[in-house]
Amino acid sequence: MTRLKLGKLICVGTGMRMAGQVTPLARSHIETADVVVSAVPNIFTRNWIQGIAKEFICVLGYYTDCDVDGKNRRDTYRRMADTILENVRAGKTVCAAFYGHPGIFACISHMAIKDARAEGYIAEMLPGISAEDCLVADLGIDPGRTGMQSMETTQFMIYERRIDPTAMFILWQPALAGELSLKRFDTTAARLQVLVDKLARDYPLDHEVILYEAATSPLEKTRADKLRLRDLPSASLQQITTLVIPAAFPLRPDQAIVDLLNALPELPVAV
Repeated sequence: MTRLKLGKLICVGTGMRMAGQVTPLARSHIETADVVVSAVPNIFTRNWIQGIAKEFICVLGYYTDCDVDGKNRRDTYRRMADTILENVRAGKTVCAAFYGHPGIFACISHMAIKDARAEGYIAEMLPGISAEDCLVADLGIDPGRTGMQSMETTQFMIYERRIDPTAMFILWQPALAGELSLKRFDTTAARLQVLVDKLARDYPLDHEVILYEAATSPLEKTRADKLRLRDLPSASLQQITTLVIPAAFPLRPDQAIVDLLNALPELPVAV
């Protein structure tokens, strides 16, 4: 059995809306850790974390690595994870704070936890309020009604994926649609048209979709702009924009399965 070493890693989420969506347990770790390593883009949340942390390290500046020829986002993420591990190896209790949920679209936390455990350190992740949680609440959508599919936009574009247009479909990061270099943080109308053309295999071009952005402070408004699928290439997209595609067709019963289930004998009633 691997002997656990001095040093510990806890990855927490800060939610989407400043400090108000931080769980009491996550806040406790932020306050008591020897050092907090933060990749939170909201400046108000960053300042709040810095104000209650014993020691604070912000790694957002590492994104300038993408300006260096030959480097892409994977290099940046590796450098962020290495910064977390350096502090763990120094024997510190490290709290790595990410916006939203620390395990959703946050490969840095997964990399750091995997490496820390492989080296014999205690490492864990606490759940947080994600953009998906806010989306369900803000748009009044029940994923259990027709089902829900969810994937990253470029992944959907470049791989063969089977889509069910009778269920809700969520595409994350459409603002990076088709960006294969991993060095830019935007897309083009031409790439978005490629996305629309692929979606048109399963959805009518006049199907109404939603551009969603969770509010990150009490002063912001939730974005829920409705438009036709065909108009997506000319829409304004931010890095935080999510594309929500409601079900386009009603659910179709599988009558053969229904008949099979109805033909099964009833279970005896427990006394």
